[in-house]
Amino acid sequence: MASRSLSAEPRTAHKGQQTKASIIDAALRLATQIGLEGLSIGALAEVAHMSKSGVFAHFGSREELQLSVVREYHERFENEVFYPALKAERGLPRLKALFENWTRRTSAEIDTGCLYISGAAEFDDRPGPVRDALASSVKTWLAAVYRGVLQARDEGHLAADMDAQQMVFELHGLILALQYEARFLRSAKSLDRTAKGFDNILLRYGAHLPKAPKVAAKTTAKSVALRKPSSSSVKIGRSAKVSQ
Repeated sequence: MASRSLSAEPRTAHKGQQTKASIIDAALRLATQIGLEGLSIGALAEVAHMSKSGVFAHFGSREELQLSVVREYHERFENEVFYPALKAERGLPRLKALFENWTRRTSAEIDTGCLYISGAAEFDDRPGPVRDALASSVKTWLAAVYRGVLQARDEGHLAADMDAQQMVFELHGLILALQYEARFLRSAKSLDRTAKGFDNILLRYGAHLPKAPKVAAKTTAKSVALRKPSSSSVKIGRSAKVSQ
């Protein structure tokens, strides 16, 4: 009997972890729609088709629920943006991969919203564990971008005297502008402007980007007709008039 009860404990714990993971997943989807502040045990219980007491048993408080959502969001962000970029070559290729993944993630969140950005608007003037968790997550990510910039500089891909912190500030500003332009203003050119802005930043900080090949102008009948007559043809025309 004792052996059966011991073997049943891991299965019960695993099931409990799965249930909590599914609740957090539902909470994250809900938070991107109504914000972290709107997240509550009652609202989540309704979405997850559970009782309030069942949801409360996994978190214990609304604040712990919010913190769990922030941690889950940050983990997914790292898995989609940071870790795939590590496969790129060290230096500028990796920095480009970081920003491209960041842009792609932001683009995918145009309809749902970015929890970092919406959370900042909700908790910027509200001290406490949730604000601290949000700020810590963003700072952790920006520190990773900063390391990427330093690596690109150390590899000789950026100017040796460039200001790495200023560059990170400008890259972050591009992402914030993309979210605002695409989500709020519904600008169709926001992605193109973000890509162009990134290239401009790289150039200002000493990166050598490959130039786009110049397309040779095609000669058309119209362009030939518009050409000025050569000096020899003018002389021939004049001599013909004189001979007449």
